[in-house]
Amino acid sequence: MGKLDGKVALVTGSGRGIGRSLALKLASEGARVVVNDLDADPAHEVLAEIRAMGAEAAACVGSVTDAAFADRFVKTAVEHFGGIDIIVNNAGYTWDNVIQKMSDEQWQAIVDCHMTAPFRILRAAYPVISAAAKAEIAEGREVYRKIVNISSVSAGGNAGQVNYSAAKAGIIGLTKALSKEWGRLNVNVNAVAFGHIETRLTVPFAGKASATVSIEGREIKVGISEQIVEQSKKAIPLGRPGRPEEAAGSVYLFCIPESNYVTGQVLICGGGIGSI
Repeated sequence: MGKLDGKVALVTGSGRGIGRSLALKLASEGARVVVNDLDADPAHEVLAEIRAMGAEAAACVGSVTDAAFADRFVKTAVEHFGGIDIIVNNAGYTWDNVIQKMSDEQWQAIVDCHMTAPFRILRAAYPVISAAAKAEIAEGREVYRKIVNISSVSAGGNAGQVNYSAAKAGIIGLTKALSKEWGRLNVNVNAVAFGHIETRLTVPFAGKASATVSIEGREIKVGISEQIVEQSKKAIPLGRPGRPEEAAGSVYLFCIPESNYVTGQVLICGGGIGSI
């Protein structure tokens, strides 16, 4: 028996990195998972991993910023598994620059991914969650659902990241507002703010030769210079960046029954660094 047996979990950006680790963790505890990634191959690889462990999963491939994505994501969960119990708004990336060099496109792309997409997903999920919760309450049953939005220690402000910092601060406001709106439905709405976590977006590079990833037709520079990585390690009380499975573990804490009386909170997963 897992802690999440029978629950239906939707995780954006779960084909790689932290999202993948979380999808596998939730599945290992009995959840049926809707996996999402921009690209089909990573999504289906995670799908296969989950099914190989004897759990259930479905894929919803595509960009979270697509106007039709939210409804399609919710529909995938309902059609395959009959409802929604957990939503983790994890998908994201950075596209950095100082404000005087940042284009409207660069600003809007990050805000759309980190704020507008979660808003649309949660709005689309409301009818499903509300109908189920009202029926359970009428029957005298106490069932809790979980929303976990992903923020960052950059929500406190980080030079070169005005778009990302603004979006990650905004998702905290969304979290706190929604925790007050949906408390009557027995929905816990919390956020996890990550510090330096090792993923393909934060790989160290020497000199000026950073790698790029293709996101919605754009080649986005990724990675952190070795010098900054070393500075980061010195600033982190635990002395190292976090691993994807550790980041996923912090999100998992908000998904289990032990957190049923915790809502509207922000947990920093940063090895001891950071405050918001």
